[in-house]
Amino acid sequence: MATKKLTKGNAALCYGAIAAGCKAFFGYPITPQNEVPEYMSELMPANGGVFIQAESEVSAINMVYGAACAGKRAMTSSSSPGVSLKQEGISYIAACELPCVIVNVQRGGPGLGNTLPGQADYFQATKGGGHGDYKLLVLAPWSVQECYEFMPLAFDLADKYRNPAMILMDAIIGQMLEPLDMHDNFDIVEYPKPWATNGARGRAHNIINSLWIDPEVLEGLNQRIQAKYAAAQMHEVRFKEYQTEDAELVMVAYGCPARICRSVVDMARDEGMKVGLLRPITLFPFPTLQIADLAKDGKRFLVVEMNCGQMVEDVRLAVNGASEVEFYGRSGGAVPTPTEILNEVRARFGKPPVVSHYSSRKETAN
Repeated sequence: MATKKLTKGNAALCYGAIAAGCKAFFGYPITPQNEVPEYMSELMPANGGVFIQAESEVSAINMVYGAACAGKRAMTSSSSPGVSLKQEGISYIAACELPCVIVNVQRGGPGLGNTLPGQADYFQATKGGGHGDYKLLVLAPWSVQECYEFMPLAFDLADKYRNPAMILMDAIIGQMLEPLDMHDNFDIVEYPKPWATNGARGRAHNIINSLWIDPEVLEGLNQRIQAKYAAAQMHEVRFKEYQTEDAELVMVAYGCPARICRSVVDMARDEGMKVGLLRPITLFPFPTLQIADLAKDGKRFLVVEMNCGQMVEDVRLAVNGASEVEFYGRSGGAVPTPTEILNEVRARFGKPPVVSHYSSRKETAN
């Protein structure tokens, strides 16, 4: 039965993990994701799972490594510097073709940075933050509801492709309160795991290993996991479009900036500017073909991020010179305002900046 309650994004993640059948959580505190281990410390034992606060981020990801080897649905959560510490373990898990879920509630960077919202971990999440040729399946929620609903999806994708999946969000999404519809309409897939190291009675031993000295064997592993990524690119791309059909300028944004950009689309349309929004939901696999199709129609692009320009590179690769791609970003924990982005849009339509959206209506009338 569905239950609606006012919930934080970080808490919604935990409810979604329980709905997904998560049986093991290992984490370490860091702002702005501390509610995740706090909630999981209550929810996991109450739902037949295991919760351990590890002594470090390195320990936490290696505990996930062990639980995933045993075939359990396991997850960890952290924030930007903490996820950096987990990278070696994530690379090992990817090499062993193990499923797990990693949550990154991003903060301002680089370095320790601050605890304010940021999106500077895009490259780390989508390009393989650790060593070796691997990728994560990356989902980017923009609401509390999606924080809840993307957790079962992330676990299912991780199991389907035997690959780590990441929920990548910023501090605003994790900390904001919204009504959450806690439905149970999830089609949870039970993937068989004959490879799991869960006891060998009656069968041969399963061996899970990421050390392969023979170059041909290691190359074979690389070819296999790259084939998985190609299959994911074909079947798992998710995105949302808003008023792109007749748009002359398409903004591309994910997470919190996408919410702001959607408001800007409405503001711009009020002024007669044909603007739309494309929101990637999967950052890997990226909606490359969809953006390329929009570029073929002659649409220009404005990529908005809370960093110094990372996803804009994937948009430029997708457009491949067919159209104009520009970037606007704030970094260090700064969040762009709707009027700030509207002025970027106005500049691209040859209009002067305004102090506020309301004054822009007056200028348009003149």
